[in-house]
Amino acid sequence: MRWALVLAGVVILGAPVLGHHSYASYYLEEDTIEVEGNVVEFQYRNPHSFVNITGQEAFGKMKTYTAEWASISRLEREGITKETLRVGDTVRIWGAPPRDPNDTRIHLKRIERRSDGWKWGQNRSEPR
Repeated sequence: MRWALVLAGVVILGAPVLGHHSYASYYLEEDTIEVEGNVVEFQYRNPHSFVNITGQEAFGKMKTYTAEWASISRLEREGITKETLRVGDTVRIWGAPPRDPNDTRIHLKRIERRSDGWKWGQNRSEPR
């Protein structure tokens, strides 16, 4: 009975650890790519917010990228609300590219909106 309780405790306490992924398992965190385009959707949600933008690839073809951002609580602490980004905003993003070359997700490190100079990210002047 005691071992069953110990095992149950380990499973219960270990569950939250399994619920969150490491960014390094999906993204090449040591690399940075830059994409410019228009916001097509801003998903302000937990556990991660997402900014979807349509930008031009190297060969001129349009492509939609999904930039994985932070949680609502972290964004709120930094003054970002669900109204901060609007569909149609032209932005430039920097982030870690996906490990899978066919994936269009990016781990967002920095973002700028050209129309008013708004910026968010590491050092706000240099991409990480």
